[in-house]
Parts: sequence; C-alpha cells; structure tokens
Amino acid sequence: MTLEYSSPHAPDPVSWPRLSSHFLLPTKTPDYLRLILTSKVYEIIKETPLVQAPNLSTKLGNQIYLKREDLHEVFSFKIRGAYNFMASLSEEERWKGVVTCSAGNHAQGVALSGARLGIPCTIVMPQGTPAIKVRNAARLGAKVVLHGTDFDEAKIECARLAAAHGLVFVPPYDDPLVIAGQGTVGMEILKQVPDAEHLDAIFGAVGGGGLIAGISEYVKRIGSPYTRVFGVETFDGDAMARSLEKGERITLSEVGPFSDGTAVRIVGEEPFRICRQLLDSIVKVDNDEICAAIKDIFEETRSVTEPAGALALAGLKRYILDNQLIGAGKKFVAVISGANMNFDRLRFVAERAALGEGREALLSVDIPERPGRFFRLTFGHPSAFRNGVHIQIQRT
Repeated sequence: MTLEYSSPHAPDPVSWPRLSSHFLLPTKTPDYLRLILTSKVYEIIKETPLVQAPNLSTKLGNQIYLKREDLHEVFSFKIRGAYNFMASLSEEERWKGVVTCSAGNHAQGVALSGARLGIPCTIVMPQGTPAIKVRNAARLGAKVVLHGTDFDEAKIECARLAAAHGLVFVPPYDDPLVIAGQGTVGMEILKQVPDAEHLDAIFGAVGGGGLIAGISEYVKRIGSPYTRVFGVETFDGDAMARSLEKGERITLSEVGPFSDGTAVRIVGEEPFRICRQLLDSIVKVDNDEICAAIKDIFEETRSVTEPAGALALAGLKRYILDNQLIGAGKKFVAVISGANMNFDRLRFVAERAALGEGREALLSVDIPERPGRFFRLTFGHPSAFRNGVHIQIQRT
C-alpha cells in the first residue's frame, strides 16, 4: 500500500539551543544542507557501500541498489546521528555523561560514540529488546537499564534518569544534529549511484522518522527534482502515515513487535515537520513481506538483516508491484538500515518468507469436533492437499 501526501504549510519553528545562528535559515528552522555537509560522522565511520542487487534487478526488471548501512561497526545507521550529536557536547556535559532510550540500534550507536569520545553512557531499552542488542551495548561500556514494554515507556524512564542525575539526553531521532547525521546517508547515495540525475526513488525505513527526514532534506535540496523519497512502515506500526494523513502527530495505542527497530508509537516532532514538507509518500508492508525481503538480501549479499533493516526493500518491492513497474527499467535504492537480528528469529523468518513471496498461502478453517469431520474435509477437497500442506490443529 502506497499513500501520497501533499505539502501543507510548515508549523511554527522550534527553538534549537544547540544550533548557532550560522546553522539556522531565515525562517529559524535548521539549515540541514549546511549541517549535513559539516557533519562530524566521518570522524568515526567510513562511507558504506552502495551495491547493485543483480538477482532482484533481473527479477523485477529495474535497477535495484542496496545502501549497506548494516556494515557499520554497530551494524546500523544509528551511529551517524548519535556521534554527530555527542561530538557537539561541551566538556562539562561530556564529564556528566549522557542517557538515551532505544529499541537497540541507537543504543549501540550511543555506546560506541561514548567509548570513542570518553563519555559515560546510560541506555534505557524496552524489556523485549533482542538480547544481541543489549549485549552489544553493554560490551561497548554502556550501563543498560531494561524498562517498559516498548520505546515510549522506556522514554519516560529515560527522562526521569536524565533529570535525577543531570545527564544529557541523546535523542534517537528528534534533533537536528541527529537528523543531519542520518542525512549523510542521502549524501552518500547521490555520490555513489551511477547517473544520480536519473535516480527514480530512495526507500528508507520509518520509526521515529530521523533517517527518512535526513535523507529527504539532502536529496530534495541537492538531487534531481525527479528523485522521489519514500518512507516505509509496517501496517501495525504506521505512526508517520497516520500522522501525515491527519496533519498532526498522533500516538498509536500499540505497535507490532516484529519490526522492533521501528516500533515507535509517536514520531518525532522535527522529522514530522520535515516529512510534511518533503516526503513523497509512505509505503506500508506486512511482516511476511519483510521476511521475504530478508531472504532477498541474504541471497544478494549473504548477510542476514533484522526486520527493520529489510523494511525499505520490502517497501520498494511493494511499490513496484502496486504501480505495475516490473520491467520498467527504473533505478531504485533501498537503505538496508540494520542487521542486529536475534538468531532465534531465523526459523520464523524462513517459514514466513514464502508467504511474503506469494509462493504459499495460509488458510484457516473451523470444523466441528466430531468423528470423521477432518476426514470429510480432506476427502472432499483432495486437490487442496496435494502439494506440501502443513496442518496445525488448535482446539477452541
């Protein structure tokens, strides 16, 4: 599903005390082009590769490129925004330390940045955060606190710790320095993709909105006017899509846990402002499509991404199918945003990938619990049980 949005009048600007007037436009909004071009992210990272996906390109009849943000030391793009923000702290702020809340990847970015900059870090994570992300943050020297069932509950505890101990909060997405750090992804894409002026679209995952906002700010200012930018969300985690539809930020009552890296109930205020102005549309996908995209990425790269990391590619494929663009010869980029996958999820992904590819179907039938009923079902429809059927019986 693809949702299109218009560009309404921008809301009143927000004050950003960390930005000097040099980095503000006459409208008092951040000058993201200047912020991205002067970002400090390359003190800690190197450019990640942009690779063509030959199998997908042939299958879909378009040029498909993957931006490999999963190849960072912390296996996620989040290091960009975290380091750019933390490198701007004063000596006193660095001495006191920082705190942040995260579903996992931002936590690792903050932890690694803190280790490199000598800044003590406290990380608040939801209790359901994949163990690999918890271990990695702790391994990098951060103090990890598990609290709440999702990101938004963790955020409340994070604010309490910041106030109680005088710690600087490192925003996961709702800050110009963080957004500018993520925006360097867009800058690299335009540098790396062949014939950038003919790039048709870039797809990026949307959680709080920092990544897609940063990409939009650079690509829409510097790139071809014909290059579109799409955010991708899950059907059960579509806070940005619903907010754009309503014209104001809304809070979801709950979000699906599968794409834990984008499981956010309310998007950031500044990413929302940017997306209202610059984002072309939102594509929604289901979990089975994400599983199929994880398989696609593995077959192209032999790397296993997390669900949120494959979200952009799932959206790219959905966009091509919805708009009947198979064989259109267009040029698309999907940002592979992270690869912090829990090993015990792999079986589920492998089983559901075939559903996402449309090669299998899942059917549910209610039958009375009486002798012979199941036999009558299978005998009456023998062709339906001819090829590789898995049957699971559940009593209710």
